Amino acid sequence: MATVRRVHLTHSEIAMILLVESYDRELVVNTFRSGARGLFCFTELPFRTLCKCIHRVAAGQLWANTEQMQYLIEVLTQVPSLRVINAKGAPLLTPREEQVVALVAEGLNNRDVAGELKLSEHTVKKYLFRIFNKLGISTRVELVLYAVNHGQSRPAEWVAGGA
Repeated sequence: MATVRRVHLTHSEIAMILLVESYDRELVVNTFRSGARGLFCFTELPFRTLCKCIHRVAAGQLWANTEQMQYLIEVLTQVPSLRVINAKGAPLLTPREEQVVALVAEGLNNRDVAGELKLSEHTVKKYLFRIFNKLGISTRVELVLYAVNHGQSRPAEWVAGGA
């Protein structure tokens, strides 16, 4: 996968197809995350289909079967979650603060977070200040690292602008 990522980063114009003997959910997700445009399991499909796969990917399409697409859709419908609890097991962050953390961890700036949650930028800044204070951190970078190290994925549970 590291080679696929490296090629994608240095030559994004190359449409890569990963040829595999078998696959699982993690391989499928990592293949597309790494920049490949197709995943072809040669033990499941005939050589002729590989030719079709190559033509489709060369034409700008993605190549994945229904099961592989389902894996990708599942990942897309997950949001990072940061459930931090104190010594008594009570959550340290409010659900809204968790939403802010999730969006910051996705790379959104304050303006984009505000737009997504239908808040003002000033309110987002206040949320971030409280989150930093509760977690004992002082920068967005630390927040993202904290979220990556302590977070987990779960189904999306809010609608933009929700309370």
